[in-house]
Amino acid sequence: MTVSKTELAAKIDVAEWFMLRAHLERGGVVVVDGLLDLAEVGAAVAADEVATIERWLAAGLVGKPTAQQIESWDAAQGKRFLCLIVSPYVLVQEESPANG
Repeated sequence: MTVSKTELAAKIDVAEWFMLRAHLERGGVVVVDGLLDLAEVGAAVAADEVATIERWLAAGLVGKPTAQQIESWDAAQGKRFLCLIVSPYVLVQEESPANG
């Protein structure tokens, strides 16, 4: 069954970093650059659009969080993210005035 971008957009939520940290421990957190639409990325992951995802990976627009990002988020009290679960991943995007 294909999940639409519209359906996924309705499932985007906001969560503080401490709530997402457990997903990091199991390797499930994927960071999505603010230049991309979180629901669009979620739809591509759900549909297993390998070529699109590989293009975003190569451009550095999606990927696992870096050690520097994790350290920064751990130090920032109340750091918030937009998040979208596309099992087994939790896609996260830093909250900004434009998207949050």
